[in-house]
Amino acid sequence: EPPAWASGPAQAAALLEEAADLLVLHRDFAAAVERCEAGCDSLGPGPGPGHESFAEVKCSLCVVGIQALAEMNRWREVLSWVLQYYHVPEHLPPKVLELCILLYSKVREPQVMLEVGSSWLRAQANQSLPEFGSLLELYLAQVLLPLGCFEGAEELVRGCDVFDSEQQLELLGTIGESRCRWTQREETRSAAEEQQDPATETVLGVLSQKLLTMLTLLRRALRSMSNHFYLLPYKKMLLATFLLYLVVVRLDPASPTSLPFIYKLVQLFRQAWAAVLSPIHRPPIRD
Repeated sequence: EPPAWASGPAQAAALLEEAADLLVLHRDFAAAVERCEAGCDSLGPGPGPGHESFAEVKCSLCVVGIQALAEMNRWREVLSWVLQYYHVPEHLPPKVLELCILLYSKVREPQVMLEVGSSWLRAQANQSLPEFGSLLELYLAQVLLPLGCFEGAEELVRGCDVFDSEQQLELLGTIGESRCRWTQREETRSAAEEQQDPATETVLGVLSQKLLTMLTLLRRALRSMSNHFYLLPYKKMLLATFLLYLVVVRLDPASPTSLPFIYKLVQLFRQAWAAVLSPIHRPPIRD
């Protein structure tokens, strides 16, 4: 008689075939995920790593499920969905780990795989797998280096017995080149910010001075006309003043260089306008 667990992989294999058809032919991604979940559940805890059919079917179900979730833009659920069947990162099949790394790198969220990949690569049982070397290189290229984890990358390469000295030197050279590019980008960004800040402060200072001068003149005019201005709605007066401010300052909203200052100037204008209105009182109503 076949082993008691043989019905599990057989049922799971049938569900795998259905899920693959739903994914590729019918593009019914939700139904494909349901078949994959049913197939993994039918396998139960599993008979252990010695039964290749069990491991292969379970891995294939997870691969199809990952692709279906990604097609539905539910990629954020992928890692937790997979771990509910493998429980810990160290037990993930190489193909599943590779697919997860590529997926989260594609959506520019490589940090999701930072701890998972590290745990898998540091597990002794995984270091004897034939896919270990290629997965380590993939982890370096898609996770550690894009995140700037250069020291961790060097430590991982030096502590790996899979590569010979020549391969280690090549990987360390790649890490060093990536570090140099990262440093150059940071220096360029810092220099650009330092050059932009003084220019921003200078232009903003000139515009602010013009605004304050205009508001000072406006305040004098409002004081001399306070007996008449109380009849004018404040919203219309505010709009007219703001239009006058645009004419005086001559700020072109369509110019790309003016965009960083508009918000700050509007805030300054509101504060100054509140100061203008504060001493103005409506004349008392006489009987």
